Amino acid sequence: MTSKKSTQETLTLAFEILKRIPRHKKVTAPELHIQLQEIGINRSIRTIQRNLEMLSEHFDLNRDIRSKPYGYSWQKVNKGLSANYLTPQESLLLNLAEQYLKQILPTNTLRTLESYFDEARYNLEHNPANTKANNWRNKIRIVSEAVPMLAPKVSPEVLSLISEALYEDRLLTVEYYNAEHKTQKATVMPLGLAQQGVRLYLVCRFDGFDNERTLALHRIKKVVVSTFSFKRPQDFTLEKYDSDGRFGFGEGELCSIEFMITKKAGFHLLETPLSQDQTVEECEKHYKISATVIDSLQLERWIRGFGSDMTLLHKIRDSNVHSTA
Repeated sequence: MTSKKSTQETLTLAFEILKRIPRHKKVTAPELHIQLQEIGINRSIRTIQRNLEMLSEHFDLNRDIRSKPYGYSWQKVNKGLSANYLTPQESLLLNLAEQYLKQILPTNTLRTLESYFDEARYNLEHNPANTKANNWRNKIRIVSEAVPMLAPKVSPEVLSLISEALYEDRLLTVEYYNAEHKTQKATVMPLGLAQQGVRLYLVCRFDGFDNERTLALHRIKKVVVSTFSFKRPQDFTLEKYDSDGRFGFGEGELCSIEFMITKKAGFHLLETPLSQDQTVEECEKHYKISATVIDSLQLERWIRGFGSDMTLLHKIRDSNVHSTA
């Protein structure tokens, strides 16, 4: 019985060492010693060194003996150990990536990672050693500032084809309906994919135009990926498109606003300002606030949302000034 337990512990140590040997850099026995201690495996550095020497004889490991401590890595032709040997930290990272990034990762990447996602989920849920990492998933959450809504249904095939075209920079032919329920067909350059709340949007340029538009993915009924590729416009970035307020139905034009707001309703604006140039004047029952912001439908809705708690003093739009964020 003792011999069997000793053999299991030896194998466990060997596997844990192999899991932590990288492919693109070297790791030393002292570094492995610290990593193993963090997961509750307490062995002497000499024991780890002996295991590394033994493993080097039976696995495709590089052993760098030019200086001490010796460095170990997988040979480049060897892929190392697979997803079956993920650490608790790797399992947690992959699980959170699956949960929060699944909609905006390239479809081909998702397919490649499926086995890793499955193994990560299994490691967290079925390995008692991963209890703390597993519990972390219930200790965090990304919350919405808006009223909770169910996500609109997006065709998996549509999402897959759009992701493919976006990844490969290929033209798309899309059939979609607009807010008036009119069906249209167009050839577009897919430039970006954005998630706003529960909705997914495709940012694109229509054939023959030099400006960008946004299409809601749940309104796209059919997609055909062209065999023709395109060169992405050098003057377009998704970050700039967002900072221009385009997802809030703006055109990147700035405006100066000044308003009075009750202290109860406006206190959060002292903690989270509207802009870098925001100024606040404290009155008896109100704050008088001025700021330069993106002019958009979203801004109008935001102002109306305060009701009688806010009084708009002025809003001046300068069409000659644009966001440079």
